[in-house]
Amino acid sequence: MDGLAFEHHLLSPEGLGAIPEVTHQGSAGGVACGDLIQFRVEVSSGTVAAGFDAEGCGALTACGSAIVARVSGLPLLEAAKVGLVEVAEELGGLSASKVHASELAVDAFHRALGAAARDAEPLARSDRRLVAMSGGVDSAVAAWLASEDGTRDVAAVTLELWRDEESDAEASCCSHIAVRRARDMAHTLGLPHLTLDLREEFRAGVVDPWIDGYRNGATPNPCVQCNGNVRIEPMVDLADSIGAEALVTGHYARFSDDAADGLEPLLREGVDPAKDQAYALARVPREVLARMEFPLGGMHKPEVRDIARKAGLEAAETADSQDLCFLAGVGREAFLARHGGVKTNEGPVVDQEGRRVGTHRGIHNHTVGQRKGLGIGGGEPLYVLRTDSKSNTVTVAPRAAISTLRVELVDLDLRADATRVTSARLRHHGATGDASLELGDDGAAVLTFAQPAVAVAPGQMACLLEGDLIVGCATISGAGA
Repeated sequence: MDGLAFEHHLLSPEGLGAIPEVTHQGSAGGVACGDLIQFRVEVSSGTVAAGFDAEGCGALTACGSAIVARVSGLPLLEAAKVGLVEVAEELGGLSASKVHASELAVDAFHRALGAAARDAEPLARSDRRLVAMSGGVDSAVAAWLASEDGTRDVAAVTLELWRDEESDAEASCCSHIAVRRARDMAHTLGLPHLTLDLREEFRAGVVDPWIDGYRNGATPNPCVQCNGNVRIEPMVDLADSIGAEALVTGHYARFSDDAADGLEPLLREGVDPAKDQAYALARVPREVLARMEFPLGGMHKPEVRDIARKAGLEAAETADSQDLCFLAGVGREAFLARHGGVKTNEGPVVDQEGRRVGTHRGIHNHTVGQRKGLGIGGGEPLYVLRTDSKSNTVTVAPRAAISTLRVELVDLDLRADATRVTSARLRHHGATGDASLELGDDGAAVLTFAQPAVAVAPGQMACLLEGDLIVGCATISGAGA
């Protein structure tokens, strides 16, 4: 380690207290670790100016200064290539005890740079691609495929959506740990990397509605809400800012081969039924989808992992995420209590005739079709038929009673003529059933199935299909007679 380089940045820090008026800020650290750094960044005429303030250990000041020295005057996307390796080079190396300070400084800088990039004057549109990276194998392979032949410029972006000290940041695809992992992967591939801090938008647009849904007895689908209203559009906007033609993601989805209706092609299910993600993308506006590319849509997951191994990507063996990203190892009941004040509230479990057959611990613990956790033993198996938040009641019934031929819909988003609907899927990775669509008023509609649909849960999304094409979607409001 070069002590002179470190001492220079410690005693004569570049950018300390600079650029006090700009609004593009990013911070890292805090009371828990005793170190706090805040960066301020502006992008003018395509180049970067940066300043910072730091509290805590001297290494944090030195790391902040090293970043300012490296990025000042650089074009935006060149500054986005600066990470832990460049900080270590500028300081003549980093001891193990100073790596934490470097991580905080890089996190804060990239949060500020991402905010500045969103508001920067757009670069001229080119063949450049912006790749969404989560730190997992799918997005890593998507980035590698976009950049491996070297014929076009590629940049990467990662969204920071959630931070909860109680959750497992290593398991979450949207935590600060995931952002660091994705940034390191992008830099290893030689790609500039930008971070978009959308934690406030994610809380307001995804987590709060999810909590409210369970509080009111519905079964919300946060992934659909997130893609449709929070995640995708800001990344497409960022693509515009950096002059990228398209946003590339690692979703297992495809597009139709033609646009016979004169509009953009329709979304199509991926070829791997176990990983298909078209359902989760169904609410993304069609004009936004037109700016996206899905290089993994025609692949199966084992193929993707094989590509990652052959390319030497560190993410090749990364486990797939299982929970909702903001749960990440935290139980649903505990999360609802801590973040939404939704606590144990005992009430009656009744049968279809209103006879009490048990006691529940809160309607938020139950969803239509559920059997486990009811605490009802003996006799014919009973399933949740419905929940009522006003009376705090869970109604149960035999399996036959939770089946229906008619499903009531609201918030209909139809992207082709209603006559093209030939089947529907009522939950992510659920079975597809033959069905027809009857339009009502004010975005309402009714699905009629050829065979009974089981456990139709209000709040979930109905994906309307013609073969493997997504021709529309709607929110389930109830089961018809």
